[in-house]
Amino acid sequence: MKNIAVIGAGTMGNGIAHTFAQTGFKVTLIDINEASLKKGIVTISKNLDRMVAKEKITELEKAKTLSNITSYTSIEEGVKSSDLVVEAATENLDLKLSIFKQLDVACSKNTILATNTSSISITQIAAVTSRPDKVIGMHFMNPVPIMTLIEIIRGYNTSNEVTKIIMDLSKALGKEPVEVNDYPGFVANRILMPMLNESIETLYNGVAGVHEIDTVMKLGMAHPMGPLQLADFIGLDVCLSILNVMYNGFKNPKYAPCPLLVNMVNAGKLGVKSGEGFYDYSESRKAEKIAKQFI
Repeated sequence: MKNIAVIGAGTMGNGIAHTFAQTGFKVTLIDINEASLKKGIVTISKNLDRMVAKEKITELEKAKTLSNITSYTSIEEGVKSSDLVVEAATENLDLKLSIFKQLDVACSKNTILATNTSSISITQIAAVTSRPDKVIGMHFMNPVPIMTLIEIIRGYNTSNEVTKIIMDLSKALGKEPVEVNDYPGFVANRILMPMLNESIETLYNGVAGVHEIDTVMKLGMAHPMGPLQLADFIGLDVCLSILNVMYNGFKNPKYAPCPLLVNMVNAGKLGVKSGEGFYDYSESRKAEKIAKQFI
């Protein structure tokens, strides 16, 4: 397996492309939006610069990594010679189904199709292809070049052979793959999202403020960042989407998103990406200033 295609040049997509390219794979980074594609390449270059500054890689290794990446705005052109395609588009079911239908036609019959979805059913995605045995989940963690975990999710029809190939490939990237089965939220988000949602409920019910809730979890539970800060980092819209997938999948009220979360997303307060969530990021991307709504 030498040629990797990555669909989507956003935060996760450019991180996945960076990781494969730095490990020596030939990568095609694909995004139909040329501006997003250029931004993704710039982000990869900046992240490599940070690694050079920290003496984790050399300038030569940076140059080699960038030379391993070719960008495309056409899925058909970008996936022609791919052994593996990793889809990292927006967490939207209809969009992912549309992409996988295109990939099934455009790719060689031997190409493995992976999705970086954080909650959507691998089995449902695989069902729109003629190769459900070759469809698998590769849930990378953000930031991809730094985080070591990859959740490897087997769909109902994913073959043992494909699972082993992806597990071995993940190890070749220097990651720690963990195999899980295909149920809403998988493992990571099935456990994480209810905690974030309960933190929002705690704020919503007036038990404590933003700073107090995050401080309790950081100092009392040794979490590297508080749950409200983490929700802002992930994106409140992403949190809401995952909770809705779990709520609809299990029909269990414990996964119902907090009304405060719903209101914030409807108001466009999405966290770091929008400049405001539980914290105000207008002056810094660090969670230092509480949003005025919660003061």
